[in-house]
Amino acid sequence: MNTEFILTDSDFSRVRSLIHRRAGIALGEQKRQMVYSRLSRRLRELRLPQFGDYLDSLEARPEGDEWQSFINALTTNLTSFFREAHHFPVLAEHVRKARHPVTVWCAAASTGEEPYSIAITLIEALGERAGSAKVIATDIDTAVLAKAAAGVFAADQVARLGTERLRRFFNKGTGAYAGKVRIRPEVASMVRFARLNLLDPSWPVKEPMDAIFCRNVMIYFDKPTQRRVLDRFVPLLHADGLLFAGHSENASLVNPVFKPLGHTVYEVARTGAAR
Repeated sequence: MNTEFILTDSDFSRVRSLIHRRAGIALGEQKRQMVYSRLSRRLRELRLPQFGDYLDSLEARPEGDEWQSFINALTTNLTSFFREAHHFPVLAEHVRKARHPVTVWCAAASTGEEPYSIAITLIEALGERAGSAKVIATDIDTAVLAKAAAGVFAADQVARLGTERLRRFFNKGTGAYAGKVRIRPEVASMVRFARLNLLDPSWPVKEPMDAIFCRNVMIYFDKPTQRRVLDRFVPLLHADGLLFAGHSENASLVNPVFKPLGHTVYEVARTGAAR
C-alpha cells in the first residue's frame, strides 16, 4: 500500500462506522485499499496530514459540507444503458396495462444511464401516453447526479443501443462535443433528478409508483438496513407495482413482504384494491 498517508486500524474502523451511520453502507475488511485510495484524495485536497485529522473534522461538524464529499468518495457507481436488460421488457409490458399516468422511481440513478433507459422504455411502450409519464431519479451522490442531469455521454457508452434508438433518443455532438451524444429533450424532460439518502427519516418521494428500480444498492447494506428500506417501499407502490432488484439481490429472502415474479422482479405479497 502507498504510504503517503497511514490508514490505521482505528481510522479504518471509524470510516466504516461513519459511512454506515450516514449512508447505510456496510464496508467489509476487503475494502481497506479502496477506502485509502478514495479518501486520500480528500486529504490532499484539504491539505491534511493524516486520516485521523480528516475524521476528526467530519465529526466536529455534523452538518458540514464535507460529509457529502465523504459519501461521494465512498459510493460505487457502476452503470450502463439497459444494464440487466431482461428487466425492461417486463417494465414495458407492465406499464402498458396502466390506466393512469405512469410513474417509475429509480432509487440509484448514478450518472443517468438507468433512469434514461427507463424513460426510453416508457416512450417505446406507451407511445403518445408517455407524455404524462415520469421518472423520479435519485441518488445519494451529488457528483454523479450532476453528470446525469447534463445528459451527455461518450459515443462508446451508447454504442450497443442500436441505430434506431440512437437516432430517436440522442443528438450527436459536434465541435467541442464531437464523439459525444446528448439525450434528447423529450426524454430528459421525463426525468426529475434529486438527491436522496435511503437512510433519511423522510423521503420526498410520496406518490404511488408503478415500479421502483433499486438495483445493486442493497448489496452495500447489512440485512437490517435492507429490510427497513424494503418496508418503506411498500406503501409507495401501487397494488400491483413492481420492484426491480439487482442480479445478486433477493428481496424475498430479506423481506417476506415481497414475492418473486421472475428473475429479480418482485411484487408486494398482499391483497389490495384494483387500480
